[in-house]
Amino acid sequence: MEPTDENYFAAQVVPLRRNDTAASPRPAPPPAQVTFNRQELREIFDLYGRMVAAGEWRDYALDFTIQKAVFSIYRRAAEFPLYRIEKNPKTARKQGAYSVVTATGLILKRGHELKPVINVLEKKLNLVSG
Repeated sequence: MEPTDENYFAAQVVPLRRNDTAASPRPAPPPAQVTFNRQELREIFDLYGRMVAAGEWRDYALDFTIQKAVFSIYRRAAEFPLYRIEKNPKTARKQGAYSVVTATGLILKRGHELKPVINVLEKKLNLVSG
């Protein structure tokens, strides 16, 4: 329709309902989700790529909620996650925002910086004497 058409302008007008007034308060915006930033994802995916190449891990999942962001690591897609890398801003001042949690709920490591926390998942080479 052309802007000069009478029906064009009539269709753009939306009547107010009785409860819609200019003085009514607007609903509060929903709380922001906790997410990993680009650098954090780069560090996590670097580790993930090395472990996939080694044949240890095969799948992952990302979950972003209001309380925390979670990167879950799976050996097979149908199983429970082997490890969870979590970012929880509520614990940032005391224990650190980052943690690595096992499938049983055991916290392997916590800290204020991601890199040292996820290093606990690096495969260590053992010296074999023979």
